[in-house]
Amino acid sequence: MRRFLIAAAAALAFATTVEAATYRLGGIEVVQPWSRPAAAGTNGAGFFTVTNKGKAADTLKAVETSAARKVEMHKTSMANGVMSMQRLDAGLTLKPGESVTFAPGGYHLMLIGLAKATKAGDVIPATLVFASGARLKVEFPVGSGPSAMPGMDMDHMKH
Repeated sequence: MRRFLIAAAAALAFATTVEAATYRLGGIEVVQPWSRPAAAGTNGAGFFTVTNKGKAADTLKAVETSAARKVEMHKTSMANGVMSMQRLDAGLTLKPGESVTFAPGGYHLMLIGLAKATKAGDVIPATLVFASGARLKVEFPVGSGPSAMPGMDMDHMKH
């Protein structure tokens, strides 16, 4: 029983650390970045909330990581029972005070062609690149995430 309690406490501590992750650079703030486990060579996904706390609009233009061949920003939507995904080639503009959540079933990052398998407990380093020139380094802990949506598996999506 004691081992179970120690393991449960350790798991809770890890989950709390993942939940509390916040990164800031200038007026840009990113909270709760996370990713799901995925096999090497397949596609992974990245999720987080980004807020522009600055006085001017800024655009998230790209995301860079050595963990994947390339990263694309997408928006998933559902219309008439059909799910579709749109690549955001122009990036995502954030007005002052605006927050956008990247989550399963909505905006998300596609980590295309993972260099190696990712498993729970791993961390994927990345840099968010903004039109203003800001380059915010973040880490995406791999796990189930704060709002994992069952059945939203990105591996089958070919890009």
